[in-house]
Amino acid sequence: MSSNIKVLQVIPKLGYGGAETGCYDIAHYLSENNCKSFIVTSGGELIKFIDKKKVKLIRLPVNTKNPLLVFLNAILLVGIILFYNISIVHARSRAPAWSCLLATKLTKRKFVTTFHGTYSFSGKFKKFYNSVMVRSDLIIAGSNFIFSHIKENYSKFFKLKKKFLVIFRGINVDYFDASSKLESEEKKLLKKWEINKEKKIILMPGRLTSWKGQELFIEAINLTKIELGYEAFHVVILGSDQGRNLYKKKLIRLIEQYRLTNQIKFIEHCDDMALAYKVSDIVVSASIEPEAFGRVAVEAQSMEKMIIASDIGGSNETIINEKTGLLFESGDANSLSKKIIQAITMDETLIELIGKEGRKNIIKKFNVEKMCFSTYSEYKRLLN
Repeated sequence: MSSNIKVLQVIPKLGYGGAETGCYDIAHYLSENNCKSFIVTSGGELIKFIDKKKVKLIRLPVNTKNPLLVFLNAILLVGIILFYNISIVHARSRAPAWSCLLATKLTKRKFVTTFHGTYSFSGKFKKFYNSVMVRSDLIIAGSNFIFSHIKENYSKFFKLKKKFLVIFRGINVDYFDASSKLESEEKKLLKKWEINKEKKIILMPGRLTSWKGQELFIEAINLTKIELGYEAFHVVILGSDQGRNLYKKKLIRLIEQYRLTNQIKFIEHCDDMALAYKVSDIVVSASIEPEAFGRVAVEAQSMEKMIIASDIGGSNETIINEKTGLLFESGDANSLSKKIIQAITMDETLIELIGKEGRKNIIKKFNVEKMCFSTYSEYKRLLN
């Protein structure tokens, strides 16, 4: 049966986000398990890493929300489905999901969606627009938090006979492995960042946007410095502002106001995130809105690093508090500051133990192999 499965994944753009890397991982996993694998996307940085011998890549403007183009994409998808005899169409975002819904209705193929986030809605129309993600034959939630969100807000849009389940996002634990990084690589990165390793390094990865909590983090760093009475650590805020110039300027002003300019450094991009985690001592995820999954918390644990994260959303599921990391009260700079001080002053043996427990936690529950196998198994069940 497996050799007859042909899966077409549709995603707006193949960047480095969780939905995109999940799409990439599944596509190659299917090919390695004797299935035909296809991706439809508008473009993206991750395209250059796709093995064209394993995955057929088709470019369409599926990143558009223009109703006419959404309809045109649906017609083009019908042609692709019939030409390649696609078995399953898997949509990973709302606008292309509408195209996929129409295309699968016309071709009578199986339709799968993955609900990657808590899509905002301020009225009935936006909620209806979002509801396309639960109009499929198989609805996948990326975490228990997302599962609960869907049940609470979208139950009326899907029938009980539709399959609805959680498949946790997974990461490549071979890539996010502390033992795979060389000391020479670490020194090279620290030199590039212009940081001397005589002090601990606190890393906050993530794009610069207000809900990720960079302002809260800076406030907590200021409180931590006041409490300790000296500059006990370096701070790296790693991520692009993606055009949010005003927000970055606001963060810079806040840093200047607290006189933290010599302590906090902005780094826009790092090609090797595993190495960025490796050179760091403490990793912080300070989101003030719930993360659907919280990739930073999972990657940090896989790298055996001390992770401090807000106690909302996916982090509650991926971190075992005081065992694989530390959770702080969401939105509370004082709470975050106390956890940072706890981590800085913690016994090294305990830090090492938490790191090892963290990696075991990720290998057991959030390994990319487990995610791919679970998704592949559900594809087969759907066709059977």
